[in-house]
Amino acid sequence: MNEISYVVVFPNIFSKNKIPQLIKNIKKILKIKNQKYNSVKRDGDIILVDADDPVFASSAINLLFGIEKIAIARQVKNDFQNIVSEITTIGGNLLLKGEKFLVKVEGISKGFLVKDVEIAATSNIIEKKSNLGAHPGTDENFDKLLYTFLTKNYAYICIFSDIGKGGIPYESKKQQTICAVYDEISAVSCYETIKQGYDTKIIVCFRQESELMNLVKMINQIIPRLVQEEIKIEFYNLKINPKGNKNYLIYVNSIIEILLSFSNKRISLSLSPLIFSGNFIDSVLYHIFSKKKIPIIPLTGVDNQLFLEVKEMGLERSISKLEKMISIRSNDVPKISKTDIEFALKTKKEISVKLGVNNVHDILDSLNEDH
Repeated sequence: MNEISYVVVFPNIFSKNKIPQLIKNIKKILKIKNQKYNSVKRDGDIILVDADDPVFASSAINLLFGIEKIAIARQVKNDFQNIVSEITTIGGNLLLKGEKFLVKVEGISKGFLVKDVEIAATSNIIEKKSNLGAHPGTDENFDKLLYTFLTKNYAYICIFSDIGKGGIPYESKKQQTICAVYDEISAVSCYETIKQGYDTKIIVCFRQESELMNLVKMINQIIPRLVQEEIKIEFYNLKINPKGNKNYLIYVNSIIEILLSFSNKRISLSLSPLIFSGNFIDSVLYHIFSKKKIPIIPLTGVDNQLFLEVKEMGLERSISKLEKMISIRSNDVPKISKTDIEFALKTKKEISVKLGVNNVHDILDSLNEDH
């Protein structure tokens, strides 16, 4: 019998009413990543992917938002004896010498209690793997989790599992939002905008050529979340002094003015009341409303999670720089320089980035072609 290992996607609680969009995104990311699959279908509250290479497929799918966890699992009928037998076989093969293991079963049981499955499978593993010295752990103390999820008709015994990125599926909100990446805080804000389900257009702003390498590294971590094979990104050069809090606020204000020049109704702002003064945020919001646009502030309510997002994006080296930026202490609401903004708009350079094809140096080379 040829056993199939499925990629099992567990939507998080915020995405259970958005499963069709998540399925759409899964199909798109598999196509973009050249991962062949036979089917992507739903079984209750989970999504099953029958992929040619479950390992690479699960890695591609875990780029997406809206997922609590993702697993590679075997499917058996939702029958007590079948489930216990499969957990014993698969779980036993996964254990190493002396490991503490925990059998965890969740979902819909038919004619039995999930606790009974956990007890029976645990006993079988202890008996059949006595030579390994493996023994049961507790919910708080174990080396290996042997997880099984039950749907109405089937049980999925996990061989491997990984934590998802949270959020909700990309484009769940059918509203395009524009955001700018110009430093670490703005990169996290852009990431959060996508994570909150907005169809997101990205522009990049910089003051000096020396900033480009770091900025391109950041957007290279962000663009895979956009679930698009090719993304157009515009770059703008703002000639504003990079030193001092006041100049930084002028820089932020000027970037917002550039964002307002686009036709997009919604503007994503890299502002947090934990970092910027109330005066500055109120001024920006009033200005955006006066232009009949809608501000989105994805960092509202985000505190220490800011640093977790930086790690999630693979930008751990930027944490010390981010900590320094957070120490902005200014109630100023500086005026912008129209001359600087007009110059920046003239420097516009649009490049196309292909997911999985263009790396940091490719993007920089494209930017330097006209310089």
